Amino acid sequence: MKKRLELQSGLMGETLVRKHMKRKRPVEDQIRIAPELNVVKIGGHGAIDYGREVMYPLCEEIGDLSKKHQILVVTGGGGRVRHIMDIGMDLGMPTGVLAELSAKISEQNAIMVSILLSKYNGTRIHTGDLLDLPALLKLGMLPVVHGTPPYGLYEHPARNEMIPPHRTDTGAFLIAEVIGAKSCIIGKNVDGLYTEDPRVNPDADLIREITAQELKQLDLEDMVIEPMVANLLENAVHIREVRIINCHKQGNIEKAINGKNPGTIIRAE
Repeated sequence: MKKRLELQSGLMGETLVRKHMKRKRPVEDQIRIAPELNVVKIGGHGAIDYGREVMYPLCEEIGDLSKKHQILVVTGGGGRVRHIMDIGMDLGMPTGVLAELSAKISEQNAIMVSILLSKYNGTRIHTGDLLDLPALLKLGMLPVVHGTPPYGLYEHPARNEMIPPHRTDTGAFLIAEVIGAKSCIIGKNVDGLYTEDPRVNPDADLIREITAQELKQLDLEDMVIEPMVANLLENAVHIREVRIINCHKQGNIEKAINGKNPGTIIRAE
């Protein structure tokens, strides 16, 4: 048997899955590309679908805050994603195709939100433009990107269902993590994470703080945030907490940016 070609490197001969590989090679500190950036996710279902009554004051609030803070706006899909997924599942579309279809909707919302923010230098960017963020922020831009992770046809299998597990809450978190952002704030239409849907059960308890592990152990029937966020948060390097706020209430975004808790904080540990 011929000897295989090896390039001299610290990982020479490694399979990259060996359990004790870390003992051989220490983990280096990762660069934070935009350490002062606040990633603010605006839900389609939670905000954009409400129209001008919610979006006009929300965009004004974000625009004013962008004069003092670095902000990246991430958009969700909303009702149209639910509609297209329902049709897609009825037609038997694979999970990866459903992910492709739903991405189109959150992209449309990113275009609309960037236009609403145009007087504040709002500019729509694509997921491939994330490395341009430092330059855009230095130019005074307010970037807006859609939140669907770009797995597309390579979306992870959804276990015993078809709905893609990585959606726009997850996308906002992944963007914040890879950019090394200061914070990840998820805007919803309720005050935070509840034990039950407060619109169905008004007596549901608001959870002010919880760890990702505790949240997973609760095994809630329904949640305001995608379960995948809790899974990823446990292993994150830069983003060690996610803040869920009611973005319909004026001032909540600023409170979250300043480190306060106007809703729920999910911590890595």
